[in-house]
Amino acid sequence: MDLSLQQRKNSMDKATWWGIIVNLVLAIGKLIIGFFGHSQALVADGLHSLSDLISDGLVLLATHHASADADEDHPYGHARYETLATIALGVLLIAVGIGISIDAVHRILNPEHLLIPSAFTLWIAGLSIASKEVLYQYTAYIARQVKSKLLHANAWHHRTDAISSIVVFFGIIGAINGIEMLDAIAAVIVALMIIKIGWELSHNSVQELVDTALEPDTVDAIKQHIMGVDGVLECHMLRTRRMGHNALVDVHILVNSKLSVSEGHQISEAVEYSLISDFEDINDVTVHIDPEDDEHTPNSCKHLPLRNEIINQLKESWVDIPETQYVKEFTLHYLDGMVSVEVKIPFTILTQIEDALKLQAKIQASTQSLDHIRHVNVCFTHGAP
Repeated sequence: MDLSLQQRKNSMDKATWWGIIVNLVLAIGKLIIGFFGHSQALVADGLHSLSDLISDGLVLLATHHASADADEDHPYGHARYETLATIALGVLLIAVGIGISIDAVHRILNPEHLLIPSAFTLWIAGLSIASKEVLYQYTAYIARQVKSKLLHANAWHHRTDAISSIVVFFGIIGAINGIEMLDAIAAVIVALMIIKIGWELSHNSVQELVDTALEPDTVDAIKQHIMGVDGVLECHMLRTRRMGHNALVDVHILVNSKLSVSEGHQISEAVEYSLISDFEDINDVTVHIDPEDDEHTPNSCKHLPLRNEIINQLKESWVDIPETQYVKEFTLHYLDGMVSVEVKIPFTILTQIEDALKLQAKIQASTQSLDHIRHVNVCFTHGAP
């Protein structure tokens, strides 16, 4: 089901506000109980929940800006606010993880600083496991509905908090039962988990900012769809990139060089419709129509004169051929670095059929001095001159 930008924003906001409420309660509970219960691992987990709370705020800020419609200054929309916020979240997680791990390692190396947690710290750790897993499932469900990588990343942030709480739970049990170092070791494990997810979020979002292509399998599927459109002879220069929850595609397609402009345009419209209909992430397709493979053709037509200049040159070369004053239509074909010309002349200006071949020969001969003209083909039509 396609959602409007406002519907998408409302769904993301609802999931995020639930995250804020849960994370606020858990962060306060873990920090207070961890401090008074002498559990370094639970304090570390509380900081993890606090980073979740900050990340929820970043999600709200990003979705507020990313949901705005495209405007004159941002013709592609504002989706990359989500990407920037995801990078900020990843960096935040890495910083939190490094801080926790440094303190925990210091305590491990200095056993006199190790503390034995109180038994009641297990209750908040267990509550965290249950509540964060429920929050993960709910947030991930909404993320799939609205196709938001940022919200999906935030869901995984909830999941890592649930997993870290499991580590904390067992670390506290070990410390209570005489292995005091387990609480600090649990804190290090939690910190490494935080650093890992932070790195993955930042790395993936940076790849998006530098316009990294879609996954190879997806690109191959896109190419197959394009080649399946009637009239497409070949496709090349296929480029893809992501922008927030959307994917953008640019492609050159080769069509028969004799097609009309309108038919070539219709084929490009069919390519665009096919991709947007069959790929849920793709919302913008730019199709360039080629009459020849400009990726491998050695002779470019970029240097050739345009229509009015060529017609004037032809008329000057035909000054001694009076029949050319009746030319009704010019069709120009720019191919392989030269121009092929088709002209239409009323058949009624000729006195006998043999004159058609003579006129064709004279017109062709008169254009020999124009080195960018490959040939001129004369088509005789019915009707008055």
